[in-house]
Amino acid sequence: MTVVHMRIDNRLIHGQVTTSWANAINTNRLIVTNDKVARDPIQLMLLPQAARGVPTSVLSVDDTLKYIKSPKGQSERIFVLAKLPQDALRLLEGGLQSKEINVGNQAPTPGTKFKMVTHSIAVTAEDAEIYRAIAAKGYRLTAKMMTSDRATDFLEMLQKNKF
Repeated sequence: MTVVHMRIDNRLIHGQVTTSWANAINTNRLIVTNDKVARDPIQLMLLPQAARGVPTSVLSVDDTLKYIKSPKGQSERIFVLAKLPQDALRLLEGGLQSKEINVGNQAPTPGTKFKMVTHSIAVTAEDAEIYRAIAAKGYRLTAKMMTSDRATDFLEMLQKNKF
């Protein structure tokens, strides 16, 4: 598998992804992965347009795993954008390899009990458990909005916020 970077960001494709991250990691394919987004015809149309020329696929978690294991996927430098921490955990449990998982923006979901662990990352108790499960599998979790920012250990941030 040639996943060069994985980011959990519920904004999916936006300016930071297309102008900073995609260039810095030298990707030639973006894969947005989330089961609900992959069934939304509007998202299927708009997200590839937002990618500013980078070939983009919008896939369910299962289809993402199939794609990255395919001969075509094996020949590409793939940047995976998971909408939710649950999506990332399912990908990792399905065999996706990524030495580091970057936690980007996670806006709070209305009606949920959450804590802001940074100015742009809201975490629920369930999310915290999922992040810990990812780390327990040996993956490094960092918080880093822009490529020029210093990476911060995301588990330490959770501990500081009493998760």
